[in-house]
Amino acid sequence: MADDWPGVILAGGQSRRMGGGDKGLLLLAGRPVLAHVRDRLAGQCRRLALNANGDPARFAGLGLPVLPDVLPAGVEDSPGPLGGVLAAMDWAAGLGATEVVTVASDTPFLPLDLVARLAAAGPFAVAAGATEAGPRLHPVCGLWPVALRPALAAALAAGERRIGQWAQARGAAVAVFPAAVPDPFLNLNTPQDLTAAEALLRG
Repeated sequence: MADDWPGVILAGGQSRRMGGGDKGLLLLAGRPVLAHVRDRLAGQCRRLALNANGDPARFAGLGLPVLPDVLPAGVEDSPGPLGGVLAAMDWAAGLGATEVVTVASDTPFLPLDLVARLAAAGPFAVAAGATEAGPRLHPVCGLWPVALRPALAAALAAGERRIGQWAQARGAAVAVFPAAVPDPFLNLNTPQDLTAAEALLRG
């Protein structure tokens, strides 16, 4: 069952277009963006955690364990979301899980059937949203086999940082989600995005 799998919210980005800091802690309709993401995922995964670096105390109000990046030897730069996926795999392995779900920390309208649709696509799958131009990949939202930990660690050590490219090169299926309003994969990258999301929630 999909709800047997743990889920990890990846919140390790530097949020440059939002002015820096933790954009997941910005308020959306009076609550942190991360709280919206957590609540969308909570009914789909049996256990949840947050991937973030730095002082974990700033996330105490979310009630989630905080997983820092665990980087392979030789990796000194920011590994991006692939580093978060590796931390998620490590955590899931400790729970005895065979797969782990990951989502982006700035997607407050995530599908409530995200995990079920990913699982239907295969044991290794990433999300895409339907658009008029064809499916648009959202690879941070994915279902990852824990057995890929050594391969991912090796890829990071070799300099790989492109999550979508790596996932597809390793054979990930693509689960295409229908278009909807609001966009289920809307990313809050700028203050304007946050304002738009507020309007969508009011509407």
